[in-house]
Amino acid sequence: MSRGGSAPRATLEAVFRAALEAVDPEALVARAVERRADGALRLVEETLPPSSRLVVLAAGKAACAMARGLESVAGDRIARGLAVTKDGHALPLRRLDVVEAAHPVPDARCASAARAALALAEGVRGDETLVVLLSGGASALLTGPQPGLRQEDLSATTALLLAAGADIDELNAVRKHLGVVSGGRLASAARGARVVALVLSDVIGDRLDVIASGPCSGDPTSFGDALSALERHDLLARVPPRIRAQLEAGARGEKAETPKPGDPALAAARAYVLAGNADALAGARREAERRGFRTTLVSPALAGEARVAGRRLAALARAVEGAEPVVLLAGGETTVTVRGDGRGGRNQELALAAAVTLDGVSGVTLLAAGTDGTDGPTDAAGAFADGSTLARGTAAGCDARAALARNDSYGFFAREGGLLRTGPTRTNVMDLALVLCAPRGEPALDPS
Repeated sequence: MSRGGSAPRATLEAVFRAALEAVDPEALVARAVERRADGALRLVEETLPPSSRLVVLAAGKAACAMARGLESVAGDRIARGLAVTKDGHALPLRRLDVVEAAHPVPDARCASAARAALALAEGVRGDETLVVLLSGGASALLTGPQPGLRQEDLSATTALLLAAGADIDELNAVRKHLGVVSGGRLASAARGARVVALVLSDVIGDRLDVIASGPCSGDPTSFGDALSALERHDLLARVPPRIRAQLEAGARGEKAETPKPGDPALAAARAYVLAGNADALAGARREAERRGFRTTLVSPALAGEARVAGRRLAALARAVEGAEPVVLLAGGETTVTVRGDGRGGRNQELALAAAVTLDGVSGVTLLAAGTDGTDGPTDAAGAFADGSTLARGTAAGCDARAALARNDSYGFFAREGGLLRTGPTRTNVMDLALVLCAPRGEPALDPS
């Protein structure tokens, strides 16, 4: 819970939790699977005959919750399976083995999980269907190196891209051309067997080739795109030499490309998005309006540098006028270019930048938080900001502008008292930014 318990913070936290409920993975999967009277199973638009058995791979931060949803409807039809999730996100399952691994920078456990996932796909028999439950985080959790590369090469490259502020498209273009599962390779390994992927989206636009690095979808990117991503962030000379050699060899046509859209190897694979950030925003809007607030969706595709987004949201909130309180809604995923030696995440950095812009302004409170409950390498989901944040920080011995320059948003909010800690939510549909604006000249109060 947030510290302080003031009405604006309590209201925004309640709206945030309603958004999480709207994208509950267990409920989403259970609703997407129908068990018919004749024994057939329907997975969204795919009907499986009564004789079909399921081989299940669940991967991502929501892996165990999604698997529970499938087990609740079709548990006795599951022949075998594996759930791979982030450390601290495991739940006990009846039919699937569960392993935890590192995120966002992959480790040796991720490589082992990637090999196990490939073995699962390769072992699907004619009367079986491979069901893949995907959510954000699966890209890293199923990261295994291609021949000639080492796991530490992939880990170092991922860390460099994250620190440079690379967006998800750039990060995945590189991952797809270094790993053994991503970019359609998982579905291709099933060798023509039926593959049905149920997906919880953590990317803007809900693109199946980008979510979890598209293990069941054709990859429109190339080795050249991967090289360009590294060049844009001046990383080509900094990545491990084996990584650069691999990508350059691929660009010369000396390495096999990923399966592309329309590849016959993916003809039997289907993928369906069950929910994404828009659904979380809709849940937030319903809760805010239930509490008597007017709502305005200001951005369904929040992106770019977190500190820039924070300043813009704060400036917009300062400009809001009206006779009734309003909640501004934004969703998406920003990035952080790490320039300092501090600690934080994109939501905390967004909130800190907003706090600087809101300094001294009354009646505006912002919450920026990740729906997965984790913001960067911290134990917080995000942070609150308002017109008194800088003053509280000063009283606690913290300088907000200095903290922002050092990328030390966590250090600031930990002392100032603005962190939101939810623990693992076991869902993941990117981030939400919620701004409560009172009528001009009035404090932000909960009207309910």
